[in-house]
Amino acid sequence: MNANDRAAIVGVGMTEFSKSSGRSVEQLALEAAQLACADAGITPTEIDGIVPFPLGPSAEDMMAGLGLPDVRFTAVSHMGGASSVSSLGLAALAVQEGYADCVLVFIARNGSSGARIADRVSSLPGQRFRKNLEHPFGFSTPAQWYSMWAQRHMQLYGTTREQLGAVALTMRENAQRNPHAQMYGKTLTMEQYLAGRPIAEPYLLFDCCIETDGAGAVLVTSAERARDLRQTAVSIAAVTEGHADSPDDIANRRDFFNVGLTKAAPRAFEAAGLKPSDMDLAMIYDCFTFEVIQQLEEAGFCARGEGGAFVQDGSIAAGGSLPVNPHGGLLSEGHIAGMNHIIEAVVQLRGGAGDRQVADAHAAAVTGWGDMGDGSLAILTA
Repeated sequence: MNANDRAAIVGVGMTEFSKSSGRSVEQLALEAAQLACADAGITPTEIDGIVPFPLGPSAEDMMAGLGLPDVRFTAVSHMGGASSVSSLGLAALAVQEGYADCVLVFIARNGSSGARIADRVSSLPGQRFRKNLEHPFGFSTPAQWYSMWAQRHMQLYGTTREQLGAVALTMRENAQRNPHAQMYGKTLTMEQYLAGRPIAEPYLLFDCCIETDGAGAVLVTSAERARDLRQTAVSIAAVTEGHADSPDDIANRRDFFNVGLTKAAPRAFEAAGLKPSDMDLAMIYDCFTFEVIQQLEEAGFCARGEGGAFVQDGSIAAGGSLPVNPHGGLLSEGHIAGMNHIIEAVVQLRGGAGDRQVADAHAAAVTGWGDMGDGSLAILTA
């Protein structure tokens, strides 16, 4: 596929992030969508495709709220936190195949004041088995499930708690250059990190992402149409998804670290005609600190077992060889299921990130992580 055939992101919009928005998720979604339209320089009525997040306002909510006269494409990706990136792929496919001319992809959550992240557990795959086999023993939350990966990595490769802390501190430091971040103005030291209350061994308080009220939206159209719009278009070079060998279970996998991203990443880089070393920055879905380490390895940015040293030596920091989440990520900017990662990648590739701008940013990787290790990867280029 050449650049002229690719779909492009032409507008982005994001509400403020808070612990209590005081508004419905529908209101948040409409605000983000309207901001994306203003950013692109189009009217909302030009939207003819919608890809909503599986939890939250529906496509019909947006049709009614924005007064859309003729929506001819809708779709939903059911991949939990990997849905934001895989939804971008659905939007690109719709544009490339002529199903729609302008597709809205959005996420809106009152994840702090309303439906909490833990509410997602009941709808995860395989819970009818987990409820009888694992829940009676208190093994029932994502922090507990995902902590198994971190513990296993520590046992096999010598990964340390301080290396997990390096991820937390990097994200918090990045947030200090982002006034939009919930943790802006709230610094974090290694001593404070290590003193955090235990959540699920080895995870401490600051290993876990924050909960957020807010919304984000992007608009996708053709590269040809993008030339006539307000903003510099960001090309969607590739989007892929992958699923673990046992997508409804973790404990019984043959290869514990083989997750959806393990499969999705090689396909994405091949489709884009690029390599991990070609990326100027990466947005890594940081629901927990170790998942940054794991995804860096499985996406090919470093070898399996080397992620701990990679984050500890400053490679992911601003000015490092692969800046990760300059906005602060889910750990320090806010948690809207990764849509803010896509938006940050777009802002960076446009060169409009201000104090946190990565120099000469022309290619960005954006990962999604969901459910029991579903994975997605988008390669975006300027």
